[in-house]
Amino acid sequence: MVFLDTEQAQPQIPNTPLKRLNLVASIAAGVQFGWALQLSLLTPYTQLLGLEHKWCSMIWLCGPISGLIVQPIVGTYSDRCASRFGRRRPFMVAGTVLLSIGVLLIGFAADIGRAFGDSLQPGVKHRAITVFVLGFWLLDISSNMIQGPCRALLADISDGSDALVTIGNALFAFYMAVGNIIGYAAGAYEHIHYIFPFSKTEACDLYCANLKSCFILSILFTSLTMALVVIFAKEERFEPYYEGCLDSNEKAPWFFMQIVIALKSSSKPVLILYLVTALNWFGFFPFTLYDTDWMAKEIYGGKAMGNSEEIKLYKKGVQVGSLGLMVYIVTMGFVSLFLEPLSRLLGGFRRLWGIGNFILAISMGFSAGITKMAENARKSALMNKGTSLVPPTTGVKASCYVLFAVLGLPQAVTYAIPFALASIYSKDSGTGQGLALGLLNLSIVIPQMIVSLVSGPLDSLFGSSNLPAFVMGGIAATLGGIFAMTLLRKETQKGNQDSN
Repeated sequence: MVFLDTEQAQPQIPNTPLKRLNLVASIAAGVQFGWALQLSLLTPYTQLLGLEHKWCSMIWLCGPISGLIVQPIVGTYSDRCASRFGRRRPFMVAGTVLLSIGVLLIGFAADIGRAFGDSLQPGVKHRAITVFVLGFWLLDISSNMIQGPCRALLADISDGSDALVTIGNALFAFYMAVGNIIGYAAGAYEHIHYIFPFSKTEACDLYCANLKSCFILSILFTSLTMALVVIFAKEERFEPYYEGCLDSNEKAPWFFMQIVIALKSSSKPVLILYLVTALNWFGFFPFTLYDTDWMAKEIYGGKAMGNSEEIKLYKKGVQVGSLGLMVYIVTMGFVSLFLEPLSRLLGGFRRLWGIGNFILAISMGFSAGITKMAENARKSALMNKGTSLVPPTTGVKASCYVLFAVLGLPQAVTYAIPFALASIYSKDSGTGQGLALGLLNLSIVIPQMIVSLVSGPLDSLFGSSNLPAFVMGGIAATLGGIFAMTLLRKETQKGNQDSN
């Protein structure tokens, strides 16, 4: 590979690998700020716009579909990008621009819908939902454009060290936690709209104004972190040819063909890595999709389209759910800093990953127990007070916070170990970092698509309950834990023996 030095045009940064990894990983904080808002606020918001619960999961197909298409394309072309600004940074900047547009469309969806004829009366606001979905698509596309190249850049600057690749991905998970904490805290704060007084309008009530204000802050935060990375994260420019397959005079194959070639040439440990990753996300995504909605409906007993008391309880449940997610992310951030010593203590990354999946499976079962506790508390309130529209008891709320805290451990593992292993395997096989991470992303987004398609109709069969999807996730997580501790471990050991 031929490299051209572009240092003269770059501001100087400390040359220690850890400082460079820390700088690049920090972009995850800005991106994840917006993701936290998306995960905690947008499912309830769609129902407040009048969309039925069973259709909410369909909107979440935007993310998996965009990830299925965008990340392999961006990964492939970023591997071969010859821009004088570097291979990864041009895609990251373009992603930030798209993210800003998408966030603005989401935040102002109710106002735009009203301007084009939506009624102020309760009911389905078709125009607002259309604008919201468009913004949702752009938000997911842009997130894939940023995070894939960012993880590839971490591998690029790790100087071929597997340990540094692992540390870089652990730092990425840590900064994701930082961004999530800020995002969930912002989503849970009821008066954040005071920062932007213009956010409350005729079509946008206090809940909407808070959401709008959060997303404006998201744009500012993401732009700031991206600016720091673009200015100070040095990249090396190289002449464009498809590394490892072609001479510099040959044309690279079309990216879909590169995906087929890479999959066909993947070793058995790599394919098992994809399988375990897919099962892991089958386990996590139902809770990711419905966490705050579960708190609002099944723990607080509220309804997005009910009477005033039910709506009040629903919104309160969303806010408390956001606080729970913040607790969960604090755990995730703390655990991310100790993944390497934890893996040594437990006997390797594969065993740690397996244990993380088992914890996830147990937590999904625990969610059913908490739901039963909340239902019993409401029945007791109905008998003693004549109404079931009361907040949950202290014991129920404490159990929810424990659940959120425990889930932080498997999430830290999920956000770091699969990506580190994919980067290590890609280095050994000669596959480009961007393409390798794009392939790994397929095993993340395909489960998300299936869960999005199945969970809505499944929940509708059980009275719009989120528990069937959680049970499905628990079963998948159990299988993922078994495979991580058996097949993946054995195949990796076998691969190491063969290489020796």
